[in-house]
Amino acid sequence: MKRTIKLAVVAALALGATSAFATNGSALIGMGAKTRGMGGVGIGVGHGAESALSNPALITTIKSDHEISFGGMVFMPDVEYTNYAGTSAESDADFFVVPSVSVANKVNDNFYWGVGMWGTGGLGVDYRDDATHMNMVTSLQNMQFGVPLVYTTNGFAIGVTPIVQYTALDINYVMPNLGGNSNAGDTIGAGVADDVSLGYNIGLAYETQGITLGAVYKSEVESDIKDVLSNALLGMGVVYDNNKISAPAEMGVGISYKMNEHTIALDYKMILWEDAETYKDFGWEDQDVIAIGYEYATEGWAVRAGYQYAESAVQDNAGKNLTLDTDMYPGGLTNMFNLLGFPGTEESHITLGGTYAFNETLTLDLAAVYALENKETFKDFMGNDIEAKHSETSYSVQLNYAF
Repeated sequence: MKRTIKLAVVAALALGATSAFATNGSALIGMGAKTRGMGGVGIGVGHGAESALSNPALITTIKSDHEISFGGMVFMPDVEYTNYAGTSAESDADFFVVPSVSVANKVNDNFYWGVGMWGTGGLGVDYRDDATHMNMVTSLQNMQFGVPLVYTTNGFAIGVTPIVQYTALDINYVMPNLGGNSNAGDTIGAGVADDVSLGYNIGLAYETQGITLGAVYKSEVESDIKDVLSNALLGMGVVYDNNKISAPAEMGVGISYKMNEHTIALDYKMILWEDAETYKDFGWEDQDVIAIGYEYATEGWAVRAGYQYAESAVQDNAGKNLTLDTDMYPGGLTNMFNLLGFPGTEESHITLGGTYAFNETLTLDLAAVYALENKETFKDFMGNDIEAKHSETSYSVQLNYAF
């Protein structure tokens, strides 16, 4: 019984070290204000320099030889967890600033290149003032630097973005007094682990008569989180040797149609959580993501709207047997971890955005995203109900300079 209690706490922590912001699991619905204002679509519709991560082949849609986009996003998640005793608390991790910079250049009619830096994902909670929630503080942050390289001819484009990713992970909590645990009251924390790792994005696009087709593949990017997990779990008497965490691979297709001032776009992509390091150990499931967006654009201004949906990657593991290292254990143990420390449970996003052109070279993009509240109720390892409520609001601002 003592080992079971320890494993239950492990499940509540193990990967609980996540970060600041989330939408589809721990991945943002899109990078850049145009993309986010239009429901996150960007595989089959171009947004200029900011397309480097959505689909690098579409940086060819810049309207001048050079375009610089820089800005950021204010991200405000609202997370509430209710434990087995019915005690609820709201996470204090509720305000984050996420930067982005994108540059695209036209070398000639056939070759484009760029450079950019983006906050791409993360997740986290802060219950440091609440002992009923183990005083848990978790933080995962992903930042990517990329150089898109694109060849285009006769309406067809292929782009590759080599990626350098910076990942930081931290876990801190206080061991509760469960079943006379000898570590009760101990503060557990291995410090922040960070790593720099490599990946890539590949994008294709074809445009004809107002129709644009796109496809994209993003590689899994694996990071070394050193002893953050193993030390945290060892303190609870559990050996966990997987010291890797991955930004998952993604693949998708998109289409858009432009007629005069009107553009409508549709994206479909799959996020492969079931193959991603650490996430797969805690029962995360692949996500099918569908996004639709609309834009009305004139020479001086534009308005955008969109919607994106993906069923939560965090699913109820009760009744399942999952593998932690070489040991099998009941999936209900991971439910507490997922909902308390890693509640990447959002599903529906409504978006609005717009652009104002000050002149031919300088434009301003704005976007607002509201993730509707999603409530997940799972069973813990003792068969008790536990619950997480999660909603989000974010606002993006971006300046674009074309010359």
